[in-house]
Amino acid sequence: MDLLHLFTYGFFQHAVVAALLMSVTCGIIGTYIVSRRMVFISGGITHASFGGVGIGYYLGFPPLAGAATVAVLAALITENLTRRKVMRNDSIIAILWSLGMAIGIIFVYLTPGYAPNLMSYLFGSIITVTSTDLWLMLALALTVTTVFTLLYRPILYVSFDEQFARIRGIPVMFINYLLIILVALTIVLSIRTAGIILVLSVLTIPQNISNLFTNRFSHIMIGSVVFGFFASLLGLVLSYYLDIPSGATIIFTLVVLYLVARLIKVVIFGR
Repeated sequence: MDLLHLFTYGFFQHAVVAALLMSVTCGIIGTYIVSRRMVFISGGITHASFGGVGIGYYLGFPPLAGAATVAVLAALITENLTRRKVMRNDSIIAILWSLGMAIGIIFVYLTPGYAPNLMSYLFGSIITVTSTDLWLMLALALTVTTVFTLLYRPILYVSFDEQFARIRGIPVMFINYLLIILVALTIVLSIRTAGIILVLSVLTIPQNISNLFTNRFSHIMIGSVVFGFFASLLGLVLSYYLDIPSGATIIFTLVVLYLVARLIKVVIFGR
């Protein structure tokens, strides 16, 4: 089948738009996550959101709505307890991680009737995104882009030196809570495309590829969006022709792209 003909299918068009929107939000938010060394925290939020998926199935409302609620609560709890030093950061994350997964499994098991297929939530299925999903992803992409455009310098200060940010009169707590909520929402809306198990890769691998060639925060964000979209599009096409899961193929493509970028850097720059 001709490659261009593939773009005439409605489901593929939706998938391409979803890949673009996911690349924008994950590229921007992921740069913040990597710069703040919050990858493990994001993993905890990601897996905690599975509890919301299970509760949604059990109570009969959209699973992603439940996932969003639980993810935001987990993000705020993690941020609050970490700030208050109630418990070690890694312990908080481990508890929320395991608790969310346990709650999700229990509620899915208790759901009356046929047990739902959770594969699309665990491993993603970008070709099944709906128009509603796309509108939500567009709203989030616009919100994230607007926030980082208007608050770019304060976010930059907070990301690398909170003490200096406080001296400059920047509302550090407000920015931290605002961004952790955006992190949670980005994770939830990326579940449909990458899945709970794999979404963390979309938030970190493009940033590391971009970081191979630049150290500037803004350039890493832009590079992350470009690399993320390219890998998503390539992975989407490969998954269609090879008839394999799209989410896993996109992540595999990202890893290969990182290895190629690393090789290019070694060959050209000698390091």
